[in-house]
Amino acid sequence: MIRTEEQHLAHYGILRRSGRYPWGSGGSVTTRNRSFLDTIDIHRKQGMSDAEIAKNYGMTTVEFRGLRANARARQKQTDIMTAERLKARGWSNGAIGERMGGLNESSVRALLAPGAKDRAEALQATAKMLKDQVAEKGMVDVGKGVDNQLQITRNRLDTAVASLKEEGYPTHSIKIRQIGTDKYTTMKVLAPPGTTLGYVQRFRDQIRQISERSIDYGRSFLGIDPPISVSSRRIQINYKEDGGDKADGVIFVRPGVKDLSIGKNNYGQVRIMVDNTHYLKGMAVYKDDLPAGADLVFNTNKANTGRKKDVMKELEKDKEGNVDLDNPFGSIVRQVHDEKGNVSSAMNIVGSPTKPESGVEGSWDTWSRTLSSQMLSKQDPKLAQQQLDLTFERRLIELDQISKLTNPTVRKDLLTKFADQTDAASVHLKAAALPRQANRVLLPISSMKPNEIYAPSFRNGERVVLIRHPHGGTFEIPELVVNNKNRQARKLLPPGPRMDAVGIHHSVAERLSGADFDGDTVLVIPNNKGSIKRTPALEDLKGFDPQSYKLPDNSPIPRITSARKQQEMGKISNLITDMSLHGADADELARAVKHSMVVIDSEKHTLDFVQSEKDHGIASLKEKYQGGKRAGASTLISRAGSEIRVPERKVRPASQGGPIDPITGRRVFVETGRTIPTRTGGRRLAVTKSQRLAETEDAFTLSSGTRMEAVYARHSNKLKAMANTARKEAEATVSKPYSPSAKKVYSKEVASLNAKLNLAKKNAPLERQAQLIANETVSIKRQAHAGKMDPAEVKKIKQLALNQARIRTGAHKDRIELTQAEWDAIQAGAISTHKLSEILNHSNPDTVKRLAMPKTQPKMSSAKIARAQSMLAAGYTQAEIAAHLGVGLTTLKEGISNG
Repeated sequence: MIRTEEQHLAHYGILRRSGRYPWGSGGSVTTRNRSFLDTIDIHRKQGMSDAEIAKNYGMTTVEFRGLRANARARQKQTDIMTAERLKARGWSNGAIGERMGGLNESSVRALLAPGAKDRAEALQATAKMLKDQVAEKGMVDVGKGVDNQLQITRNRLDTAVASLKEEGYPTHSIKIRQIGTDKYTTMKVLAPPGTTLGYVQRFRDQIRQISERSIDYGRSFLGIDPPISVSSRRIQINYKEDGGDKADGVIFVRPGVKDLSIGKNNYGQVRIMVDNTHYLKGMAVYKDDLPAGADLVFNTNKANTGRKKDVMKELEKDKEGNVDLDNPFGSIVRQVHDEKGNVSSAMNIVGSPTKPESGVEGSWDTWSRTLSSQMLSKQDPKLAQQQLDLTFERRLIELDQISKLTNPTVRKDLLTKFADQTDAASVHLKAAALPRQANRVLLPISSMKPNEIYAPSFRNGERVVLIRHPHGGTFEIPELVVNNKNRQARKLLPPGPRMDAVGIHHSVAERLSGADFDGDTVLVIPNNKGSIKRTPALEDLKGFDPQSYKLPDNSPIPRITSARKQQEMGKISNLITDMSLHGADADELARAVKHSMVVIDSEKHTLDFVQSEKDHGIASLKEKYQGGKRAGASTLISRAGSEIRVPERKVRPASQGGPIDPITGRRVFVETGRTIPTRTGGRRLAVTKSQRLAETEDAFTLSSGTRMEAVYARHSNKLKAMANTARKEAEATVSKPYSPSAKKVYSKEVASLNAKLNLAKKNAPLERQAQLIANETVSIKRQAHAGKMDPAEVKKIKQLALNQARIRTGAHKDRIELTQAEWDAIQAGAISTHKLSEILNHSNPDTVKRLAMPKTQPKMSSAKIARAQSMLAAGYTQAEIAAHLGVGLTTLKEGISNG
């Protein structure tokens, strides 16, 4: 096949296409290049654009321009050689010009100028480099960003690729699924002659980078070094009969033991390998009065069987039964290393290796403080309305600020991004935080009273409520009094700026949906005014033990899988939400919550969830509150984020009217019509994932009619309308014209911006390579586990694989930090609209907003002052109010004092 194509190329000179016109054929390379360029000139004189010419010859505009540039480069080389040959014979410049078709003398001088030949041969040098890379590595990435890595223009790279295509080197574009988003990135691949698209897709893990770090292209790894294993002889177990159930999940650690260090932190969520076969899972906390001979004390609610390892977890294994050394704990962990890079501690801290602050003291306080609809919908509609209004108001303030930006290109870019973010907010339905609420990790303090809490960042003596996600209802919300004077608590958890743990009596954890102390977290919210509604614990839940549904070891009843457990938890959680919105009584709620307790422990303790479903009458509850025994979510709150599949689509192209409806501001999509094979040998339309609320313009269509749903539906619709308004404004914004004179004035700043953009764009090929490696790693791990990994496990593996792949390839985002001088250059029009858009995509958005805001900021408006005063009265701090209103703390204080 390739042989035939090469003969065909030799005849035509340029790849013959399926369009209306073939190129002229026959003759020498010089003749063919001249014929090609002459043909283009003829079409242009006929009024045809590059796009039209390309279409008529069955190629893309990029391919056409590459072929044209290649022909021009070859023609120029020929002209230089001709001029040099004639000059060597003593011909004058005028005579040479006349011989070469009437060139003027200045053109001939340019052909004979020093370095002209070297510049003309640069294209061939690039093509040779690409050919050498393909010979060495096989398939190579030639997509976006590769030109930045090679320090050449995109045009030269495209032209060199086009040159090799003439020699039979094919290019193929493949889609790479992005781990974490399930969106796709396109990779353009240059391959050896004869390579088909199917081959590239099948062996995509073999695609290499032209400019690459040293990467092990053998077996893929998840980046976990061999963990330090602790001998079980160094571990003491506090069993249930020893009081271990009162601190279930806590691992007390002897301070000063080097191989058990958690650094300068007082506590951390960890995994610890034991005897190379098992591991401990829990919260590690330093404690200086451990029994002699014990460096670790593990607390458990399990009874003593005489075998320590019965309370530990076995290391993860593959389908052959071997320990999975790539992911022995089934969790994303980062390890403690010494100055030489060696693992120095047995503490494997739960958290991403790319986020060194995760999983330890201070990290929980950085979590999002928004209120979920699952939590707020169980409260009074007035409270939900209040917090949703704050959310809407904050977005309105942001929209107003963006609309005042002085640079139209920046304003257009930020309006578009704001619209997309607001669309997402209209689906996830999160509300603004309550005054001084915080995320905290739970730890037990035995001397604490059941109605008290040790919470150093809260005021001594104030009342706070604890809310765990998810929770069954207001009956699972305890209210406690802050006691920061407890000696035991202060010794175990010394107060400090990073302290984000709270100490409670163990009985409080039972009220919190059966929480334990292995890293469970809660929202802590001041409740001095009783804003958060809570109700007494359900009597029917007292004494209920899910273990009563434990299956005997010899039971023929199939065990629940992890994936099935997730499905069943989703079903019962939705049912409880729907029941709460429709005012189910205490008895009904208790039945549903009991079943949820069985389901959540069903995999861990092999419980019979099917029998529990029958015993607690779940089918009748579904029929009453969801419309059928097999029905699902029935209210806006439970249906909003539910996944649905819709035909695969793309944004509407400009030729069909563009991606935005100019009248409504809505995004417009068109179906791709792409089909994929089915297991039965047929084909079906490709689909994509979406969420139910994202697929409707009116949130009321998902409501069952309750008052609370109406609050959320109005909020969602207002956000959707705001997003559309932002898009309409973006569409109407005319970009600032480019100024060549400004480019000269700000040449230094333009050079700096180009250098920063070039550095930022170099990451694109590295990120594509990281995605390839990570996808291959995930595939290998799934095969090693015989395809039995549940979605939660796959998600962890994906993140582990991507983290490590990025480290191996060096992929990381270099954010552009703009200076005032660079911003002045942008404002003067020294940067083209296209390049500015690229710069904005790689810039810190907060810096861009600050620079783009008018320099003479007005004082706080009367409306903002009024809102600030009402928030102060509600208990918000000045810092929280300033962040909400988008003003500085000094401006806020001045506004309040003057108002």
